[in-house]
Formats: sequence, C-alpha cells, structure tokens
Amino acid sequence: MDTRSKILTSADSLPRPITLVAGYFDVLRAAHASEMQKVRDRTAGCELVVVVLTCRGELLSQRARAELVAAMRVVDYVLIADNEELHRLIERLKPAEVVRLEEADLRRTRRLIEHAQREQTR
Repeated sequence: MDTRSKILTSADSLPRPITLVAGYFDVLRAAHASEMQKVRDRTAGCELVVVVLTCRGELLSQRARAELVAAMRVVDYVLIADNEELHRLIERLKPAEVVRLEEADLRRTRRLIEHAQREQTR
C-alpha cells in the first residue's frame, strides 16, 4: 500500500468520529509513535487524523514530514495545514479529541540539535 494515499487535500471526505493530532513532526521520532499509539488506545472507535503544521526553521519539508507521518500504521489520515487552517479544521470537524504536539515537537527538535552539536565537538 502506498501510504501517501493517506494524505488528503481536503478534510471533506473524512469519516466521523475523528481524533485530531496536530504537530510539526520535524524530525519524526519514536516518541511520536508512542504518543500516537496512546491516543489511538484512548480514543478507540475514532479515525486518527494527523495535521502536519508549517514550521519555521524546519529540517524537512512539510510534505516530507506528512509522508513520514502517513507511513505510521496507527495513523488513518494526514492533512497539511498552517495554524489558521488548523483552527478552522477544528471548528468544522468537531473532533472527539484534539491533541496538540507543537510544543513537545519543538523541545524534541531542540534537544536533537543540541545533541548533534555536542557530538560534533567531541
């Protein structure tokens, strides 16, 4: 299966109910998979929709990040959006739960960069 087919250009065809997870996913880490599984377990019966947001200073393009997220078995659908679009999606889709991972993503990326810089100076 080509997991890129999980990436939708419109939220109109999404089945309901959904759980919406928003984040940057730059770079996709094992912690993301763990968090997604916890969300899936907690919201059984809902489609798991991930919104990959725009990110300043990103390491990977938004499309590349969306493709990585779509490859996760636990994820049903992926949307690409900016913050304004995310707010409209939440209002329109009325998800059963919204999980925001932006701050955690920024912390993870910062730690990864710091680790790489420390290793580089060794």
